[in-house]
Amino acid sequence: MYDILFPVLVVAGIGLLAGLGLAIASVVMAVPKDEKAEKITEMLPGANCGACGFSGCSGYAAALAKGEAKPGLCSPGGAEVAAEISEFLGLGGVSVEKKVAVVRCSGSADYTSDKMEYAGIQSCSAAVLLAGGPASCQYGCMGLGDCVNACQYGAIEICNGVAHIDPARCKGCSMCVAACPKHLITLVPYRPLAVVRCSSCDKGAQTNKVCKIGCIGCMKCEKTCESDAIHVKDFHAVVDPEKCTGCGKCAEVCPRHVIDLLNV
Repeated sequence: MYDILFPVLVVAGIGLLAGLGLAIASVVMAVPKDEKAEKITEMLPGANCGACGFSGCSGYAAALAKGEAKPGLCSPGGAEVAAEISEFLGLGGVSVEKKVAVVRCSGSADYTSDKMEYAGIQSCSAAVLLAGGPASCQYGCMGLGDCVNACQYGAIEICNGVAHIDPARCKGCSMCVAACPKHLITLVPYRPLAVVRCSSCDKGAQTNKVCKIGCIGCMKCEKTCESDAIHVKDFHAVVDPEKCTGCGKCAEVCPRHVIDLLNV
């Protein structure tokens, strides 16, 4: 009996000492909690998208608690969350400009075709590693849905081979922006705004060979714009959201119909 009892007592004693040591260590080495940051974290939507420029909701909350950041940087939370945090911190009203994601490609199956039949992993990140992806245009959307999988709000769907974003559902979290391996998605202010649905940097003749709707850099939009908001760079038109008034004149003169106004 003693031969059994003694080892049991020894093991139990070691366990007791180890537990006591861990308990003491948890008190001595405890990291102080910032209650203000924790309360702010509870106010945030918990998307952890990084659109605010911080590592996630907890990182943004910590910066707000320390006064190192301003309310209103959380796109998914919008004006409601910004107002709640501002009130909690005792700050004045904060203006929040809503942003939404747009896909800078219109090359659906109606206007372009694939250069090869892709039978690999159904992921844009995987497909792009094989000769730049199956799309004829090296800058075009592959339509395999990495952005769809990244979106937490059901705002993106693949239509006829191209990603489409519903601005009414989009929260501007930028998760889809990070997910697109071809960098075709960008955030723009949610207001009447000209959007060029093409990212091709090829010369017009080459673009015309692979896509019937791609921007050919004709510069008609640039010459028409009265606000100096649109310029042709790298053979395709680029809109400056800060200057664009949403008049729509560039869309009217575009011979390729690749410019439209953001649907607000």
